[in-house]
Amino acid sequence: MKNKIHQSRIAFILLISIFILNFSCSLKYDETTNAEETNPEFVFTHAKMIRYKKAEESVKVFADSIEQYKDSDQTYAKNVNFITYDDKQKVETEGSCGYVFADSETEVYELYDGIKLYNKAQNTNFFANTLKWNGKTEQLTGGKRDTARIEKDGTVIYGTGFSASGVSKTFNFTGTVSGEIETKDKEQTEQESTQE
Repeated sequence: MKNKIHQSRIAFILLISIFILNFSCSLKYDETTNAEETNPEFVFTHAKMIRYKKAEESVKVFADSIEQYKDSDQTYAKNVNFITYDDKQKVETEGSCGYVFADSETEVYELYDGIKLYNKAQNTNFFANTLKWNGKTEQLTGGKRDTARIEKDGTVIYGTGFSASGVSKTFNFTGTVSGEIETKDKEQTEQESTQE
């Protein structure tokens, strides 16, 4: 009798062990990871890239490192500085950031970490930590909770939920906004003009 109980316990333990081994394993051995998707095909260090439009320079990009992947239109860059030019080859915008993700097929460009932009034509400085540019819709958006700062002609605006349209040349904030405006009063302006 004891022998039968002992054998049934062993059978039960073996059955539970087989059940656990068959159903608790979460690794998928039949799916292998493609190394080409996780390892870059090309890595450029201390790189300089130039984009041409109608045989003229339209964008210059300098980066500590740039990674490109096989069978992909995606590029990743670290510690990036860039300059864009208008149709007359004059500097339009200068900028820098910590990281850039670019997908040339979808025309989506994402900038991260200490973004600084200066638009020369509009004499405007822009600062943020996250920006996304959609080249097809010409929309520039910031993070919902990320604070963007715009400086122009003595005016400083801080706000969250930044977005801008390249088509209408307008921008807005969907979150809280605050700012500072530098003004000169009339007396001060008159005094400055009489002293000259």
